[in-house]
Amino acid sequence: MKILMAVPAAVVLLGAAPAAGSLAGVASAEPGAIGPADSGPESGPPFVDHTAWVSEWSQWGDRPTLRVFPTPSGRLASGHPGTAAAGAWSEAWSEVVAMTPDADTAGMRAQFSCHWQFAETAEPGKTSWNLEPWRPVVDDAEMVASGCNPGGPEDLR
Repeated sequence: MKILMAVPAAVVLLGAAPAAGSLAGVASAEPGAIGPADSGPESGPPFVDHTAWVSEWSQWGDRPTLRVFPTPSGRLASGHPGTAAAGAWSEAWSEVVAMTPDADTAGMRAQFSCHWQFAETAEPGKTSWNLEPWRPVVDDAEMVASGCNPGGPEDLR
């Protein structure tokens, strides 16, 4: 997600910067609150196909990564601002937690929120959105500036 570091500049140039605290704000939306514009079958749940824990040796050691594989409707619903997208985010995160209960940590939730908002813009069609439990919990600005990977570059491609 190195390209994601360019997103804040592009967002500012386009005048669509998210409001402060917007990553945290999405978590409070009602699950399944899909709005009229997003109510078609192509944009409804499920948003996550499956998840898989992997562990690969890297320069940071042998550290686990949860790979989250979005469905086509998850890709379509992600990255769109507004209440409907917030409801879809909440539903998608609920799907991740249902598949992988130990993923429900503040840091992994924040990484997922960042990927949900920016991954399809920064790296469309990326196979998986990778969440790591060892990454630090940071504020929204640092999360976005780090390409959704605070504490070091992404291990898996």
